[in-house]
Amino acid sequence: MIDIKSKYLGGMIGSALGDAIGELAFHHPEKDKLYIHLAQLKQFRYTDDTAMSIGLAESIIEKGCLDQQDLGNTFRSNFLSESWRGYASGPPTIFSMVEQLGITYAEAARTLFGGVGSFGNGAAMRIVPVGLFFHDSPDLYEMAHMSAAVTHAHPVGIDGAAVQAKAIALAVKLDPREAFPREVFIDTLIGFADTPEMKEKMVLVQELIKANTTPSFAAEQLGQTVAVHESMPFALFSFLRHPKSFEDCLFCAILHGGDRDTLGAMACAISGAYVGIKAIPESWIEKLENRSYIEDLAVRLSEITPAS
Repeated sequence: MIDIKSKYLGGMIGSALGDAIGELAFHHPEKDKLYIHLAQLKQFRYTDDTAMSIGLAESIIEKGCLDQQDLGNTFRSNFLSESWRGYASGPPTIFSMVEQLGITYAEAARTLFGGVGSFGNGAAMRIVPVGLFFHDSPDLYEMAHMSAAVTHAHPVGIDGAAVQAKAIALAVKLDPREAFPREVFIDTLIGFADTPEMKEKMVLVQELIKANTTPSFAAEQLGQTVAVHESMPFALFSFLRHPKSFEDCLFCAILHGGDRDTLGAMACAISGAYVGIKAIPESWIEKLENRSYIEDLAVRLSEITPAS
């Protein structure tokens, strides 16, 4: 029997660790030196990736569903109290527009980048609470769309977040004690993707995994930028290459350049949701900033049922 609470804890804590350790990899990009640094540190501090994931979990728990206005308000409140987390320019611009113009968060998000909206990875990096809470819901895409649209209006930005949520949802339902169904997993994501950009990248991930290519080659082919279709696919590749090892998945995601903290957050959200909390190094969990609160959010998410 699958331990759902362990899966939720694994997803939330795993994503936060991927974020925090990925941020450290900017300064310690070699595995051996990073290991030494991790052992020496007393605390692993997360970035805006996890701060926004926390806000998403808080809003879902507060409302028992996905409420865009409450979600935007939660994001804004958390940003104002911790604006130093490393936010990109998009969220604070949206928050200011909502306050000054009295429009909704989704309306403000649609004005960015000349009116096409953002296709960055900011909606995907924080999506783990949606993938967990709605893992068995037929409305998962719609829920991911709603959560993304508060800051990301571009179809690719939304689709990347939805595919990431689906990967997490699939991982929740799989038993890590059994053989990992790699082909079925990636085929499902190819079918789930809605935009040509994401669908093509999911097919490419499949081809690279089948060919057993090196992570460095895969990173070149898939991309590692802040654009979601040039980062989420490599995070997925890292998980598919190392489905049974949280550590190997993490290091694959963050040690090949690019947007390291977000790559770590996305890859380890899927990995943690698959292997569960007990498969994540305890010494790392103990050092994670705000660990107890994140654990509490994960447990509370696991104990409430999505409104039908």
